[in-house]
Amino acid sequence: MIKRLSATNSVLFLLCLMYFITYLDRVNIATAGAVIIKDLGMSNTQFGLILSAFAYPYAIFQVIGGSVGDKFGARRTLLVCGLIWATATILTGFVGGLVSLFLARVLLGFGEGATFPTATRAMQNWTAPGRRGFAQGITHAFARLGNAVAPPIVAFLIYHFGWRSSFVILGAISFVWVVVWYLYFRDDPSDHKSITRAELDQLPPPRKVGAKQSVPWGALTRRILPVTITYFCYGWTLWLFLGWLPSFFKQSYGLDLKNSALFASGVFFAGVVGDTLGGVLSDRIFEKTGNLKLARLSIVVIGFLGAAASLTGVFFTRDLTYVALLLSSGFFFAELVIGPIWSVPMDIAPKFAGTASGLMNTGSAVAAIVSPIVFGLIVDATGDWTLPFAGSIGLCLLGAAAAFTMHPERPFVEPAEAGLVPPGATLPAR
Repeated sequence: MIKRLSATNSVLFLLCLMYFITYLDRVNIATAGAVIIKDLGMSNTQFGLILSAFAYPYAIFQVIGGSVGDKFGARRTLLVCGLIWATATILTGFVGGLVSLFLARVLLGFGEGATFPTATRAMQNWTAPGRRGFAQGITHAFARLGNAVAPPIVAFLIYHFGWRSSFVILGAISFVWVVVWYLYFRDDPSDHKSITRAELDQLPPPRKVGAKQSVPWGALTRRILPVTITYFCYGWTLWLFLGWLPSFFKQSYGLDLKNSALFASGVFFAGVVGDTLGGVLSDRIFEKTGNLKLARLSIVVIGFLGAAASLTGVFFTRDLTYVALLLSSGFFFAELVIGPIWSVPMDIAPKFAGTASGLMNTGSAVAAIVSPIVFGLIVDATGDWTLPFAGSIGLCLLGAAAAFTMHPERPFVEPAEAGLVPPGATLPAR
């Protein structure tokens, strides 16, 4: 007899599916890239611009979307976001050239901009504090699973239906998730008909939707800034892999679409393992030691250093098998970072979890703007498909150093609570 999923695990599974679908919809263009470049007559630099188009609204709506999610709740916010990103994916199949493709990717970034910060808002209400690393790790593992299966799925759809139809089919799948999410999820776990008392006792007190909340933007931004910088260092490598990996195998090694997709898929599967393991290890260290700083930073630093070492090896071999293994190792170590670092905004500012995680993810979103363009420029200028990885090595080393400035063990204190009031004013009696 199959045991029914608990309400908390069902919500986590729905969020996992969302991460999977959003990444499937955002990286499908990388696999279709070679076909699109040929069909629409683009250069690598122009296609790099297309890849970065997603990131402009994505960066802007990290903070705005996180704040909206905090105010209106994850149920309604993700409904609207899902409708937008599903529509954008379908419209990509109807583009006629550079401008329309750019605009379709902008719309996709607009729809997906608020998703991860808002999902963190949902996790804040639906996840016990001791499972935050696991929840963030497993959801992002599903995102990397989306990365991993996107190349073969999109290659299959392109082969049988054409690249335009592949986007229409994937967009339709997104609409299904949106409907299921809105029907099942509730912002307050106690409002869910299937939740048990035992589950509620493990969860933190939820923040009610619509409750008045004044975000101390300046103080919160300064407090999260070290996390944002650290996450930018990670995001540079992430977006380089997401945008260019299939083309790297195809152009650098002369593989056809099918084989380049399979090699890229293998690298991304290593990220699935890294995401899950990073979150589990971080929670386990916290459980054993009670030291939040050690639990988060140890995994983050190991991840950055391991990624830097693996990517360095790419410069010393041209053997396809060794390069694929080194890239897989690099992506595995980079993804170790995800579970612990996405837990840090929840550790620091649980009251503003959506806003704080949006501030952090702005770092990755900015990297998503710059990294794909830089890769395309370097390749067009030098013809060397390996050289762009040098920037990733440097930023991984910087990220390892910047991690020590995050301090997840120090909760954010609002200015009024810290006694930072105007001269002559008095704090209210408690």
